[in-house]
Amino acid sequence: MKNKVELIGFYGSDAVHAQSAWTSTSRDLTEDKVGRIPQLLDMLASEGHHTPFEKSMLHFLVTCDQATHIHLLKHRIGVSINGESARYKELKEDNFYLPKDWMDIQVKDVELSSFNWYEYLEWFTNLGNRMYHKSLDELTPVLGRKRAKESARFFKTMNSQITMDVSFNFRSFAHFQGLRNSEHAQVEVREIAQQMVELVKGIDGNPFEHTIKAFKL
Repeated sequence: MKNKVELIGFYGSDAVHAQSAWTSTSRDLTEDKVGRIPQLLDMLASEGHHTPFEKSMLHFLVTCDQATHIHLLKHRIGVSINGESARYKELKEDNFYLPKDWMDIQVKDVELSSFNWYEYLEWFTNLGNRMYHKSLDELTPVLGRKRAKESARFFKTMNSQITMDVSFNFRSFAHFQGLRNSEHAQVEVREIAQQMVELVKGIDGNPFEHTIKAFKL
């Protein structure tokens, strides 16, 4: 399976961010003030006055490999993540991710030379999945269902996929994009970040148009 992102909800807009910034004076949106929103948001973003951008919310459902899950957890600010856990349930669907850029790279080991690395990882992952289910069945009568579930997952590889509920305020979303939608980020998490920002840009009516431009996303 490919890693994938779904935007399942949002709250806020450029106007919400502007009104938050104008709270100390007047939140009324006159025609003149509406016209000044793009300039205001650009100033706030460029000069580091980011608190008003915390007033919006972006809510995603993300299916990705465990390695990318770790990237989502690390270095985050104001991001809420809740994912399915093999500790509490058996992962009956053996979904996993395979890197496409491995497909044409041949294994040099003589015994495995009929494989490319993509095929070898697929074989190895399927082996781990079979051992996961087999060990769960055979450990349960001895260790109990709880311990069997939480320890059988050691057979799951880092490319095993889980689904997560992920939400950002726009300030934290911009921070995440700066970290992960970067040439220095791992390919898989960069693709997740790119999917997210394209989904936000594609919201009907483009409610975050000027905020996106202000943060140069």
